[in-house]
Amino acid sequence: MGIARGLLYLHEECCTQIIHCDIKPQNILLDDYYNARISDFGLAKLLTLNQSHTSTAIRGTKGYVAPEWFRNTPVTVKVDVYSFGERRLSTLVEDDPDAISDMNKLQRFVMVAIWCIQEDLSLRPTMRKVIQMLDGVLEVPFPPCPWPFNVTSRN
Repeated sequence: MGIARGLLYLHEECCTQIIHCDIKPQNILLDDYYNARISDFGLAKLLTLNQSHTSTAIRGTKGYVAPEWFRNTPVTVKVDVYSFGERRLSTLVEDDPDAISDMNKLQRFVMVAIWCIQEDLSLRPTMRKVIQMLDGVLEVPFPPCPWPFNVTSRN
C-alpha cells in the first residue's frame, strides 16, 4: 500500500507529474518503521504541466517494462502501474503466513496485480483505483487475459 500511495502521489498529487520508469522490488526500501519507500529515481521522467504522455527511449528493468515501450508509442504513468503489477506473484507471498491464511485478500491482491499488467494500457487502472481496490473500497472485477495481443494460435 505504501508503494501504491507513493505512485499515486507521483502521478496525481505532485505539482510536477513524475513517471518513475523503474518500479521493481530492488527500488523499494524500508524505513526504520518498515514503511515502504520508493527509491532510485535515476530513470524517472518529469512531465510538464498538462502533459499526459511523453516519448523517450526505453527505460526500466527487464521483466518490469510495460509493452508500450516496445511499440515506439508515447508512454504515460501507466508504465509504472504495469511495473507495480509485477508478474512474479510468488515472491510477494513467499513465506508470508498472513497472506496465505487470508485467501480472499490474496485473491483480491492478485486480481489487482493482473489489472495492473494489462498489455492494453487503457485497461490498466490509475493508482488511485489500485489503492481503492486493494483497500476493498472498490470491487475488483475479474480481469481479462493481460496479453491478448501476444496470443498466437498453433495450426
